[in-house]
This record gives sequence, C-alpha cells and structure tokens, in this order.
Amino acid sequence: MKKCRGRPKCPRRVKQTPDITYFKPRGVPLSELEVVSITVEELEALRLVDVEDLRQEDAAIRVGVSRRAFWEDLKAARMKTALALTTGKAIEIKGGNYISAEASETSESTDP
Repeated sequence: MKKCRGRPKCPRRVKQTPDITYFKPRGVPLSELEVVSITVEELEALRLVDVEDLRQEDAAIRVGVSRRAFWEDLKAARMKTALALTTGKAIEIKGGNYISAEASETSESTDP
C-alpha cells in the first residue's frame, strides 16, 4: 500500500453515489481489459463541473474542500477518464474518502 506524506485528505461531501460501478468497451470481456479506477469523489467533481455546469469555486464549496483540493480531484478524474477512453480500458468507480451530502445536511440541521 502506498504511504502518503502530509495531511490526510478530508472527506468530501458527495450527493449521489453511482449505482453502476464499471464501464467498459463493448465486445471485450472485462477479464481481458486493464482497469482504471476513479474514486467516488473524483466522479462527483466531474458531475458538478461538467454535468451541473458549476464553477469550480462553487463546486468546491458544495463538496466542502478548498478550490485547490477540488481542482486536484477534477484533474485526476478527467485524466483517468481520457486515458480509459483513448486506450480502450475499463473504468471502475470505487473507494475514496467521502460522506453522503444528505447525511451531513441532516446532522448539521439537527444541531442546536
């Protein structure tokens, strides 16, 4: 396992986790493909900026991290997605350090 230096990543608030966790090229068995893994928070960064069309600053606030941390997640997600699409690799969505946005909103609203 890779050891990280510095501060650990703080959990990101994620609005929705994916029901489908693998995407692959058609006609090739998954067992024959290399797999690129994208974390749930990287996928959330892609969704907020590229699907919901939020500015990175607004998306970072929604996720609960700095603009720089958000940019790093977005950059990693875009690089991994482009790599998989251009080289015919499968994409696996798993892992990461995140909490459900609904759960955090509920706990924040119930505090006195």
